Amino acid sequence: MSVDASTGTWLGRTIELEVGAVAHGGHCVARTEGRVVFVRHALPGERVLASVTEDKGGSFCRADAIEVLEASPERVEAPCALAAPGECGGCDWQHAAPKYQRELKAAVVMEQLKRLAGIDREVVVEALDGGPLDWRSRVRLVAGKDGRAGFRAHHSHRVIPIDDCPITVPGALDDVVSRNWRPGSEIEVTKDGEGQVHLRDLSTVHGKTRPRQLTGGLAVQHAAGRDWRFDAHGFWQVHPAAADTLAAVVAEWAEAPRDGVAWDLYAGVGLFASVLASQVGPRGRVLAIESGRRAVSDGEENLADLPQVRWRSGRVEHLLADAPKPVDVVVLDPPRKGAGKAVVESIVEGSPDRVVYVACDPAALARDIALFAEHGYRLVDLRAFDAFPMTHHVECVALLQ
Repeated sequence: MSVDASTGTWLGRTIELEVGAVAHGGHCVARTEGRVVFVRHALPGERVLASVTEDKGGSFCRADAIEVLEASPERVEAPCALAAPGECGGCDWQHAAPKYQRELKAAVVMEQLKRLAGIDREVVVEALDGGPLDWRSRVRLVAGKDGRAGFRAHHSHRVIPIDDCPITVPGALDDVVSRNWRPGSEIEVTKDGEGQVHLRDLSTVHGKTRPRQLTGGLAVQHAAGRDWRFDAHGFWQVHPAAADTLAAVVAEWAEAPRDGVAWDLYAGVGLFASVLASQVGPRGRVLAIESGRRAVSDGEENLADLPQVRWRSGRVEHLLADAPKPVDVVVLDPPRKGAGKAVVESIVEGSPDRVVYVACDPAALARDIALFAEHGYRLVDLRAFDAFPMTHHVECVALLQ
């Protein structure tokens, strides 16, 4: 195989590859003729024919395995026909047995910790209740040119129309796939803890997005021993078992002292703030910081019985300067990009005894753990959960002291 002299790339070429280790992002690594090929729809140890789907030159390109010549014993038939090359880009590992999917994710977490934080640690990714299908309670779809709702192909704007989605909770998409939409509309769907479906149309007209609530709007969830009511399209854990599971780990590891001070950063509607409030008691203080104003409003209403929780709306890095210090424990659940240097430095200025870090991206977590290590904090414990089965995503909780 050589580079096409007319284009300078391998784009569109078919290559026979020996597939190597899993990598972060839902693909495996193969090497040929001095280049790295990131291969989707393959598994470690397989021999495949792969079609190059992206090549910008340089040391690597991307490809899809279009034929398996020697299959891994962990390969299974995907439960969805659209989990295939050129089709829906939502799932990464439907072709792997569920237990093996968790092993692949564990390998990714371990590799990121080693490469980015210099930490050698065994990791086990734990399954959540409910199995690998029927778990996704929040979905965003897009309408294609024909008005049918679907998902985008991997790394593409092309819409793959659907009739259903096996990883989505049953019944959530019935009213979406049965109608026609304005082409280009984005459709947000949430099925809450009471089984109600909330549907919002994000049509763009004359360059402006005009949200239109079609059904519902106020979601009800149950977690951490409380009932929650909030914007159905705001942040909440996607997997029905995730909120309770993560709240339990935070409760175990935070150990906020009675009458103490705690911070809940990127607080959402206050799931972890409620846990911290029960630990510090009525004479303690919990600072909850969240950038979304609607989430703060919902959080204030949901935790109105906990006056020890004080809410601040704004960016975490801007508000920590005035936060109560010293602080006993900090819980943070940042977005996928992680907390970053400024936030980490502001946290360590508060001299917390414990930091409980909830992360949806293992690379961002590892980078931030390395930043904490520069200030004397070490990774004491870590748990990982398969909160997004069939995808490459994994949820981690780390305890730093």
